[in-house]
Amino acid sequence: MKSKDTQGHERYVQRMFSGIAHRYDLMNRVMTAGRDVHWRQEVIRRARIPTGGLLLDLGSGTGDLAFEALRQYPSCRVIPADFTVDMMRVGKVRLEKQNESVDRLDWSAADANFLPFPDEVFDAAVSGFLLRNVRDVDRCLGEQYRVLAPGGRIAALDTTPPPKTIISPLIKLHLRYLIPTLGTIIAGQPDAYRYLPNTTESFLHPQQLSARLQKAGFESVGYQHLMFGTVAIYWGTKPEAKTISLEYQEDK
Repeated sequence: MKSKDTQGHERYVQRMFSGIAHRYDLMNRVMTAGRDVHWRQEVIRRARIPTGGLLLDLGSGTGDLAFEALRQYPSCRVIPADFTVDMMRVGKVRLEKQNESVDRLDWSAADANFLPFPDEVFDAAVSGFLLRNVRDVDRCLGEQYRVLAPGGRIAALDTTPPPKTIISPLIKLHLRYLIPTLGTIIAGQPDAYRYLPNTTESFLHPQQLSARLQKAGFESVGYQHLMFGTVAIYWGTKPEAKTISLEYQEDK
């Protein structure tokens, strides 16, 4: 059962993303100078979706990763899942404007900590900027592990606390002042774009998140730093099912 604190956090996150849904994609392009498009391409490559495989795009938002998956793996099936319905509505409209069939994606309203899917059904699970927004990272990773088939891949794009380098003051200026200013001008939501930099600075370091992936049961875990160490891509594999062999010997 969720605590009142957890429920309050979830309602706040839902309201925040609903408020910025109409400008979310544009803000991502502006904040990252368009690099987020290439990062999502790499996330999908890391997912290694098999031919005809089933992909879970968790915290899908407006569907950027789901659309990229269909571009790289046209035969795959994708379930974009998010608990902010307004974000998914924006994604559906965007797909229609591109003259693509909305039937190519099976959109699903879902809580990342309580997935409404059976065990071991997905061949891969991806997410973009999801993990820093969930209240229980371990449970979220555990749920993804549960719904992945043996040998299934996880790939996640997320922010990381900026490392201390010679350009640290410039990075802090970007996070604490430039992004909220852009959020006010472009999205009309300065509070949302103060929350997002705050979650970046307070989130897990790559080594810590990698350890959480291993704790959840994933093997071959790795990560790649991006954008001066403020973003990273993580990946891992659910172990293949182990074969139990029994030896039998007749009594003589």
